[in-house]
Amino acid sequence: MNTLRTAMLLAAMTALFMGVGYLIGGSGGMVIALLIAAGTNLFSYWNADKMVLSMNRAVEVDEKNAPEYYAIVQALAKQAGLPMPKTYLIDNPQPNAFATGRNPENAAVAASTGLLQRLSREEVAAVMAHELAHVQHRDTLTMTIVATLAGAISMLGNFAFFLGGNRDNNNSFGFVGVLVAMIVAPFAAMIVQMAVSRTREYEADRRGAEICGNPLWLASALNKIARGAEQIPNEDAERNPAMAHLFIINPLHGERMDNLFSTHPSTENRIAALQEMASEMGRASPANRREASARPAQPEEASAGPWGKRTEPAPPAEPPQPKPNPWGRNPTGPRRSKGPWS
Repeated sequence: MNTLRTAMLLAAMTALFMGVGYLIGGSGGMVIALLIAAGTNLFSYWNADKMVLSMNRAVEVDEKNAPEYYAIVQALAKQAGLPMPKTYLIDNPQPNAFATGRNPENAAVAASTGLLQRLSREEVAAVMAHELAHVQHRDTLTMTIVATLAGAISMLGNFAFFLGGNRDNNNSFGFVGVLVAMIVAPFAAMIVQMAVSRTREYEADRRGAEICGNPLWLASALNKIARGAEQIPNEDAERNPAMAHLFIINPLHGERMDNLFSTHPSTENRIAALQEMASEMGRASPANRREASARPAQPEEASAGPWGKRTEPAPPAEPPQPKPNPWGRNPTGPRRSKGPWS
């Protein structure tokens, strides 16, 4: 269903783009708009990942300068049956992460220093599993195309402002058509862009929970990231709001409603869906549920995922809160004198 909805929204975005071109310049304008779209999409297909990583000042890391973080991504990629993506670190105190790239063979995942500092190892694993789910579903390419078309529609709207007085452009709709191109079309493109992003998040949450082995790890991580995003500004994202939909939680302030004007579903709804998934997993494994109820709860042993034998304990009433920083040292480089990773 999500794939069908995304295809329909992409078709609507394409039709909207060509319609704006027709409103501005008639059939000739539609052809020009199509050529512009083809050029921008071709450029974005090969360079969008580099642009996004550069705008966030991301630095590539490996097993030498970020061993724990790199090992988590490596283990999860193997668990998901994906090629090892390039792994990046963003020097930003806001906890967040995103994935980019045109396909699984040319993918990249990035996490902020704030994410590694504020979340436990299990929660970081769940977040990176969510991003790998986007890679596996090829959502990164879909969102790149949508973002490019949305930007191109806005650009055409600006052209309409300058060409509005020209009546020799085969525009049968006259001033009304130019007005629609200037105001309504960019707004509609923004709505479609947000809707496409939101259709993919629930599916990435589910697949990410399957990859890491425990939906409650991701539920706990989403709660912490959402609270961190409310309290800590992300200046790079504020300067480039068009890339906000790439992050696991909206990095911008003021996006809280689960409607067409939000780039992400509400965090509460996502957590509820993950808790329901955990309940379903528990009901599907009655033997594990009986075993879990017969002994004291041990969150650190639950659903070891790619790091050990997988078990399925009965889900608690609320998401568990793993101990902060169980890794023992800074995974992002040299030890520091202060902070939770030292």
